[in-house]
Amino acid sequence: MTISVLLVDDEPLTRAGLRAILEAQEGITVVGEASDGVSVVGEVRRLRPDVIAMDVRMPLMDGIEATRTVLRAVPEPPKILIITTFENDDYVYEALRAGADGFLLKRARPVEIANAVRTVAQGDSVLYPAAVRLLAAGRRSDSARAILDRADLTQREVAVLRLMTKGLSNAEIAADLYVGSETVKTHVSSILAKFGARDRTQAVIVAYESGFV
Repeated sequence: MTISVLLVDDEPLTRAGLRAILEAQEGITVVGEASDGVSVVGEVRRLRPDVIAMDVRMPLMDGIEATRTVLRAVPEPPKILIITTFENDDYVYEALRAGADGFLLKRARPVEIANAVRTVAQGDSVLYPAAVRLLAAGRRSDSARAILDRADLTQREVAVLRLMTKGLSNAEIAADLYVGSETVKTHVSSILAKFGARDRTQAVIVAYESGFV
């Protein structure tokens, strides 16, 4: 199945570069572009992309507010991949908290960019564990701790969550725990339900802010 992508960045050169990279990949097509966050919802409703690749810093409306707006206004919203220059940008962390599915460095190699799009399209997250750990430092939250306590995770769910915080995909977690991918998918779904999290990225944020890791 072809993955459709909407590019959102205020720099025309960046959009052109991403378009060239993605359209050279089999199974990925760029269906549209936008130069700011204000027009994202309209373009999503018109084009129905599978993935939005969106800059975090833009005029008029940044990637954080654009992420919130899309998730609030669009039924069955697309996956959102934040594009950033610096992995330790506080804007990135806030975008993840707002509901983005991961982030991508602008200096990433073409194969990494394509893999990131495929990964979020499949329902996994794209995280750089060291960067998220650094960004989460000192952001302890009583509400996140309460979520973790109420969740009462099983021993296997604890193991799965710990590997999720390391940025592993379902297939990689399955290999690490010597179980099937469907078993991991079941555990991940259970963790998300217990946390009340939209996706695995949100679950990882709870894990860091609660002090789980």
